[in-house]
Amino acid sequence: MTEEIIVQLQEQVQNLEKRILVLEGVALSQKQEAIKENRQSKNLSVREFIVEKQPKDDVQRTLTIGHYLERYQNIPSFNIKDIEVGFRAAKLKSPININDKINMNIRKGFIMEASEGKDGKRAWTLTDSGEKEVNKGFVK
Repeated sequence: MTEEIIVQLQEQVQNLEKRILVLEGVALSQKQEAIKENRQSKNLSVREFIVEKQPKDDVQRTLTIGHYLERYQNIPSFNIKDIEVGFRAAKLKSPININDKINMNIRKGFIMEASEGKDGKRAWTLTDSGEKEVNKGFVK
């Protein structure tokens, strides 16, 4: 009888250990998510965002700045002046023809014209695929 009790206790201990491992995994995942959210809640400069995403050319940098404006500056749509300011804030040389860089992103399906202009000028917003392109980063 005592041998049966010992076997039952061992099984119970093993089951409890498995449950603890699962709970530890959940707790670790929640902790990592909280750390990630905390990082995202801090002010991130456009320069830091560009460095993080590593765009390779002005077309990708324009897309990245547009995404930064929408996500971190809460700007629903942006115009050429907003992009110029973004390049300046990132301490990068602004392309000669930003409109051309926006049009290249439009052809790729990453940017679309906003329903309303901004400050009397045409405005754009990122498409879902444009957001995904920036979120994955440009590292190859």
